[in-house]
Amino acid sequence: MSDAAQPTAAEVRAAAEAVKTALDRHLAAVERRSGEDDPAVYEAFNELAAAAEEYDELLYDRYDEVTPFEIPGTDDALPPYQGPDEANALSVLLRRDYTVVEPQRLLAQAQRVADLEAGGSGGAGSADTVHSALGVLFGEFEPDEISSRHKEFGLEEGDSTLWVTAVDTPAEPGEWLDAPFDQADPHRVLCRFDVSVVFDDELDDDGLDGLDTDVDIDPDMAVPLDDIDEPDDAEPDDAGEDVHEADRDGPGARSTG
Repeated sequence: MSDAAQPTAAEVRAAAEAVKTALDRHLAAVERRSGEDDPAVYEAFNELAAAAEEYDELLYDRYDEVTPFEIPGTDDALPPYQGPDEANALSVLLRRDYTVVEPQRLLAQAQRVADLEAGGSGGAGSADTVHSALGVLFGEFEPDEISSRHKEFGLEEGDSTLWVTAVDTPAEPGEWLDAPFDQADPHRVLCRFDVSVVFDDELDDDGLDGLDTDVDIDPDMAVPLDDIDEPDDAEPDDAGEDVHEADRDGPGARSTG
């Protein structure tokens, strides 16, 4: 950053005073809170996090110094829970993102399914476009099977999230089919689970230093990878995925593994 764009000493001092004020407000909100998920505490928490982050950035820009505090990502925190105290009915909302990286593989796999089903009642239909191929595959396989076999279908996984939300009463059959995602209310989320490659990047940066990666392998025991037959129904190895869970332990209490 150029000298002309650097914050002034007065701006850094003002940011420090804002942190002090936000600390006082947060403590006062905690002392007066009416329950575990008091909105005032949540608001004061976010104000404190924003003030601390601003101060940290200005301090670094001006003096090339940092604070000893880790500022939590408030965008990832769940808002205060506003659902029923005792959740007797649940909705599970799932999103998985994919990219079509091998269209020809996708078309071939879908056409194979369509051909097999062509003689059956209602057949799976043709699969001569990516659009129709996706319809065939997702109509034939469960979402979990698509996830475990995505490479076989020419897909690449992106981020995914699963929300467990509380509802007031169990839905009647067919009740929400016209608007299935109206209940995606963050204020009713009991817990959520996220999977993203950004979490793997965090592990690469922070969690692998000091690990002993030197392993002695007996060459007589080694088996060429080409000689290993993987069963068709093999489950994917999830050991490399870092699953982040956001739970209801309070504002900003999002577990990151």
